[in-house]
Amino acid sequence: MTRRAILLASAALGIFTNLPGAVAAKFKPGSRRPGKGLRDGIEILEDRFGIPHVRANSIHDAYWAQGYLVARDRLFQLDLDLRRDMGRMAEAFGPSFVPADRAARLFHFRGDLDAELASIPPDVVDCVRGYCAGINARIDEIAGRPELAPREYAILGIAPLRWSLADCVLRRGAGSDDADEEIRRAMLAARGLIDLEHWREPLRFDWDFTVPEGLDCAAVSRDDLGILGDHDRPPAIEPALVARIDSALDREGRRIDLAAQGSNAWTVSGSHTPTGRPILANDPHLAIGGFSPRHIVHLTAPGLDIIGAGYPGLPGVMQGHTDRFAFGRTNFHIDQTDLFVLETHPDDPDLYRHNGEWTPFDVVEDTVEVEGQAAEQVTLRYADGRPVIAQDRERNRAIAFATTTMLPGANMRFAIVAINLAKGWDDLREAFRLHVSPTNLHYADIEGNTGWHAIGFAPVRPRHDGLFPAPGDGSFDWTGILSVEEMPSLFNPASGRIASANAMNLPADYPFAERILSFTWSDPFRQDRIYQVLGEQDIHSLDDSVALLHDTLAIPATELIALLPENPAPEAREAAAMLAGWDGYLGADSGAALLYEMVIAALSERFHAAIIPPEAQDLISRVNLDAMLTALTTLDPRLGSDPAETRRTLIEGALVDGWAKAVELVGPDPSQWCWGDLHRVNIAHPLSDIAAIASDFPPIEGGRSGGDGTTVMARGMRAGGGYSVRHGASFLFAADVGNWDRTRFLLLPGQSADPASPHYRDFYAPWLAGEMVEWSFSRAAVDEAAVKRFTLSPH
Repeated sequence: MTRRAILLASAALGIFTNLPGAVAAKFKPGSRRPGKGLRDGIEILEDRFGIPHVRANSIHDAYWAQGYLVARDRLFQLDLDLRRDMGRMAEAFGPSFVPADRAARLFHFRGDLDAELASIPPDVVDCVRGYCAGINARIDEIAGRPELAPREYAILGIAPLRWSLADCVLRRGAGSDDADEEIRRAMLAARGLIDLEHWREPLRFDWDFTVPEGLDCAAVSRDDLGILGDHDRPPAIEPALVARIDSALDREGRRIDLAAQGSNAWTVSGSHTPTGRPILANDPHLAIGGFSPRHIVHLTAPGLDIIGAGYPGLPGVMQGHTDRFAFGRTNFHIDQTDLFVLETHPDDPDLYRHNGEWTPFDVVEDTVEVEGQAAEQVTLRYADGRPVIAQDRERNRAIAFATTTMLPGANMRFAIVAINLAKGWDDLREAFRLHVSPTNLHYADIEGNTGWHAIGFAPVRPRHDGLFPAPGDGSFDWTGILSVEEMPSLFNPASGRIASANAMNLPADYPFAERILSFTWSDPFRQDRIYQVLGEQDIHSLDDSVALLHDTLAIPATELIALLPENPAPEAREAAAMLAGWDGYLGADSGAALLYEMVIAALSERFHAAIIPPEAQDLISRVNLDAMLTALTTLDPRLGSDPAETRRTLIEGALVDGWAKAVELVGPDPSQWCWGDLHRVNIAHPLSDIAAIASDFPPIEGGRSGGDGTTVMARGMRAGGGYSVRHGASFLFAADVGNWDRTRFLLLPGQSADPASPHYRDFYAPWLAGEMVEWSFSRAAVDEAAVKRFTLSPH
């Protein structure tokens, strides 16, 4: 969702949000090692998958262990994320990264750090303090034993940064912004073409576009994105990386983006399962192609028993279960950002008009250390706490970027721990007050309850709806955020089934007009398919959830099949016949699936050319898949004077183009076509264009896959980026709530980022095959499954 230069030091390294880690320590069974920062000794058992099961005497020490263990397995990943977020890339990689470091520092919290920490529950703070101490303990350990250091450090000539509690408050980032959408709408409105926005990002509610009073849409341009614009991205460490970065950031290719980033989750009440216990399943969809964005851990201590996966560097378990409840998450949609157009003083550009007065920007002067040369000074400006991302002094104009991540109390790096410490639904609702990121939180407990809650900071806009930039004179300022109680939720719904897959899922009685959350949502295909399957099964088993996690029926494919002309033109008949006899499942061995992918891409190209006039094609360079298929199905009058003929022409042309593309890519014999031959899962170190790293970190490649970004088994591609799998569920789990040892999971490609570790790629083949395995949770099961045991003692 976010993809611009605010954090593009990572892109310059080829690093996205799924970076590699480090060397796993080799411990002998029963060995002891010192643990600096521990308050008491801990025992760690590891199973055959490399999953650590931590037994601590305090919750603080349990989270210390999580920090230590994720640093053991993924230190390089943690470190580059920290270096990027703290704006300290240039000190390691040189002056090319100064602009990115300035951008990162612009999104540091500038309020009272002590007050922020004081506002967080002390037990949560103590856990995060322990997590940071655990990471630092591992850093200290490799300082004394350099052979344990990840190889990247020697190759790149850098050393890891230390972690601090203050930095967890300071690091805020831009959040999930829609700034480019606001700019696009304003530019379309200035040209009198705002109705065309439907084809690019359709509003999911019946709503009229209203330009905020006082906004001059004609004055809005892409330059207003400032540091958020792609054109400001820094160069790479080596020139060979630039092509990869440019490709990775090509979001506007006309080929349909089937990545559909997001996730799936569902809960089924015990009244619809064979055991009488609820089932909860979840599979976060994140980038695939680098190293895993999830790391699994089991933490036990008096008052804590939790297992699951978290993002390396974010304290806590994001998806999994405690001894009392299972929880999963998918992306919800909240418009959390706005662009505000400021009028600056003609004689003093450091003043802006706000609430009827000329107000000085808050200015922070900062120093960026630079490798190989003198440090550089950077100036950061803020307008009422909002980062100033662009300024045009000749036009007396500046742009402030409002984001919920910069608000007091927006301490997302503490929120996951707060959720972990909850004992049930009521405790969770208190924990949600810390949670900034837009999320569907799914819940099922051992008492048989199931629930769903939309969480995240939702700004209150009294005078506008967030669809356009707004004047920054104070009259359109936010007045707060919605409370947890005002956010939509369900608890024990009568249907017994709750699903989310990033599509619009607000309950029918939610007062949207009074509590606007978002107008734009992901296409409904995955969510519709989940509800379709759950609705067909009066009794849904754990095996059924595993099967649904790997379901490859593409609803867009079935919709396209229904639109095929009965008597197509001769040149389109062969393609039409092949698709007409197909069931719509995107299997790896399916030739029709391969043809469909070519045809749907060609149809998008033709639809775009037919519907989007030349004067808007610079702003709308691709069309929304759901909007296109809906228009073709309903014979939308916007298709022209004869919608039926337009539809026939577009589909026949796409059939011809798609067949030709398939022949070009895989040869003339359709009996030899297989979607998986193009749709492969290749994983490489994000810096593998550096020869030494490529040599030390061999790629994991060759696996064939079905699915695409519209199937429940999400295996998405990147628009304009070929057919390899670039997004999907690298981690997935299904829980038989209460019978925790039956929980099934997969993690791509494995726990460790060390090629010498047996857990570097041990899940690659099972993940491709959909062979989910059980993890151990009960003490007896953990003891039985353990293949390694060691202890850590206070230093």
